[in-house]
Amino acid sequence: MATVEQVIPLAEAQRRVLDGCAVAPAEPVALAEALGCVLLDAAVAAEAIPPFDNSSVDGYALRAADAADVPVKLAVVDELPAGRAPSRAVGAGEAIRIMTGAAIPPGADAVVMVEDTDLDGEVVTVRRAATPAGGIRPAGDDVRRGDVVFDAGTALGPAHLGVLASLGRLEVAVHPRLRVGVLSTGDELVADGAPLQPGQIRESNKDMLLALVAQANAVPVDLGLVRDERGALVAALEQGVGDCNALITSGGVSMGLYDLVKVVLDEIGRMQWMQVAIKPAKPFAFGLLGGDERPVPVFGLPGNPVSSLVSFELLARPALRQMMGHRCIERPTVRALAPDGFDRRHGDDKTHFARVRAAFAPDGRVHVRSTGAQGSHQLAASASANGLAVLPDGVDVAPGGEVDVLLIGAIGP
Repeated sequence: MATVEQVIPLAEAQRRVLDGCAVAPAEPVALAEALGCVLLDAAVAAEAIPPFDNSSVDGYALRAADAADVPVKLAVVDELPAGRAPSRAVGAGEAIRIMTGAAIPPGADAVVMVEDTDLDGEVVTVRRAATPAGGIRPAGDDVRRGDVVFDAGTALGPAHLGVLASLGRLEVAVHPRLRVGVLSTGDELVADGAPLQPGQIRESNKDMLLALVAQANAVPVDLGLVRDERGALVAALEQGVGDCNALITSGGVSMGLYDLVKVVLDEIGRMQWMQVAIKPAKPFAFGLLGGDERPVPVFGLPGNPVSSLVSFELLARPALRQMMGHRCIERPTVRALAPDGFDRRHGDDKTHFARVRAAFAPDGRVHVRSTGAQGSHQLAASASANGLAVLPDGVDVAPGGEVDVLLIGAIGP
């Protein structure tokens, strides 16, 4: 059985976890499924964007020399919508009605927008002088053939997918989303909405962790609420190993007499049991399940909901992102002002992570304030938090002082 170690710094716990989480092999996926995934190789343009000279406005394609002095009347000899190849050239004294995105017809070297013209039958009066290349988007204006449009390691956002689609890519080789199984344990938990019996509480961690997994761009897999019974727990974990790339458990990793998760994981996995010098979320477990040919990382989070949330953010989420090929695996940290400060704490050799609300103030700085109660069981007070204020042991943050904040959500006004 693995032994529980002495308290270790957060950085050491993070190192051990990351050392045990290899990057998942890349595979081709449909472009529509690649949002948030990381490119294996550089994306090289096989064609230009746009592929031909085209109009940037609705208007008239003409020879700029014919409309250098205005007003001038030109004969409208054709109409050219987007998607149709030009069927004739523009000659002297002529114009072709053209729509945005349509190919520039031969002979034309400018487009005048329709707002600067008046049409009378088949004659258009141009009221604004044309300039060579005006109103024209040249071929390759956005991307040229052979350009490296995205480097290997790029995390694909919506605009990346749009560019790849415009280059004709139907699929792309990426580090895929992980399937991450989440299970919660405990005889005291109720998840079906039934009336609570004496000693029971409602389960909250599983739904929260499934959402956190999805937010990290992995695929959450609900492995259910498992009672404190060895056979049920082994079966749930074995199902997770077969179906998932990583597992997250909630509860049963502390020093209690009834922490069955610890017993079972020691039997079937290669585990490290840690006491991390942070508050909340001191107890934490990490290990590997399954065979050496396909090891599945398991993250054992504490049962108190705020502790579960914080340990996921600090230890599990970076590891999952590393496995999915991300180069930036940490949440961003900002230096913020604390108008109310944070009370001095008695030294406990731990870094405290206070749940805070971060917002931009009129001075242009990020200001943070506590969301309220900070107990490890008080999830409601943490629900509005978009940051964790990092409070090293014994540090006093006076009102108006500065503090580092790990952002776990977007900063609002």
